Amino acid sequence: MGKPWAAFLAAVLCLALTGCTSSSDSSGGATSSGPVTPKPTPALPAGVTYQELTRSVGSGDPVRLNVLRVAPDARVRVAGAHGTTMTKANTVRSLAKAAGAIAAVNGTYYDIRTGRDTSGYEGDPIGLYAEGGRVLSEALAGRPALLLGHADNGRLIARVAEASTIGRLRAADGARLVLDGVNRVAGRILGCGGVGGDRLATTGKLQGKPSTGLCVDPDEVVSYSKEWGANTPPGPPGSTEALLAADGTVRSTRSPAGGPLPKGGSSLYGIGTGATWLRVHAVPGTRMAVSLRMTDPKGRDLSSPLETALGGSARLLRDGAVDPDVQQIGSDREPRTVAGITTDGTLLLVTVDGRDKGVSVGATPTEAARLVKALGAVDAVNLDGGGSTTFVLDGQLRNSPRATDEEPVIERPVADAIAVLPELRKE
Repeated sequence: MGKPWAAFLAAVLCLALTGCTSSSDSSGGATSSGPVTPKPTPALPAGVTYQELTRSVGSGDPVRLNVLRVAPDARVRVAGAHGTTMTKANTVRSLAKAAGAIAAVNGTYYDIRTGRDTSGYEGDPIGLYAEGGRVLSEALAGRPALLLGHADNGRLIARVAEASTIGRLRAADGARLVLDGVNRVAGRILGCGGVGGDRLATTGKLQGKPSTGLCVDPDEVVSYSKEWGANTPPGPPGSTEALLAADGTVRSTRSPAGGPLPKGGSSLYGIGTGATWLRVHAVPGTRMAVSLRMTDPKGRDLSSPLETALGGSARLLRDGAVDPDVQQIGSDREPRTVAGITTDGTLLLVTVDGRDKGVSVGATPTEAARLVKALGAVDAVNLDGGGSTTFVLDGQLRNSPRATDEEPVIERPVADAIAVLPELRKE
């Protein structure tokens, strides 16, 4: 992520547009702090357009933007993309290449290795991430997310909504339990906002809502899927893990938890009272039902049509107005990655360069909100930013990601990306 979770909620960005003073340029690119290096814009499928723009913020400071517009009827598909495992990060360019994407931007915040509270698994998204209709990382309850799906004829349906995930376990003997998390280290909830029992690691205070920093919970069950990787993390003493076949049948259990995932299957990884529950109810040879659904703040299901979900830090626009949520993520100017939706359902993928004095200064959250509004968005969400902000088009880096002010351009490995794929829609 652009900064450790504790810092990024106080320093993630949005662009306040106080004036549009520079001309647009659909062929200019920026991969260094020097002059813009001209790059040709590749031919794009019908319904997809690309621009590189310079705008001004504040008292006239310049910002450089990369803007991709994907119309609802564009002859492409838009989906999330992550690496071969969720334990390792990858550059947006490598994710785009592996997916065969026309274009891609970075997606969710993640457990960056330089973070103060990192668990060591840098490819692990912080908050909601769903791909192919399956939740691969649980939501930080109530945080806004970009939701993407396609109608039967392939038409893109994009929206921004506050999202939560509700997980349930039901054993063959009828016993039930809440599922705490998906594909993360049990007992550690970066960004908080999990289910009951989470406490701030620094103070021990109960924390039921998303917050900066790390929450802990000694009593959890976390599920692991094949996307996580070959092995689950080594478990503490007393932990227990149930290994499940593809149909949910418990193949075996192991204590302590940690080790190879069953081929084609998954696992349920318990600590504290979660481990005790698995030892009693996850009986080898019986079936364990695992359910996980996405809901809005009123408990309404968000799953249809939904193929991809990427959680953000704050909503920037709601129904055409700057959302008060922007105040939660500070007022610093930083590089930003923003997803917006226009009135006709067009998806905007926007990156804002920063950390390059006199060339592109980045944007505050309010500035980012106003900028994407000027581009036509009525709803928008702030995704990971800072040094993670990356725009790739036709295999080329088109923006200038920097870890700190004035440093050289470096492509930072990230957990996942939003990929635009060359797939024809059905007639």
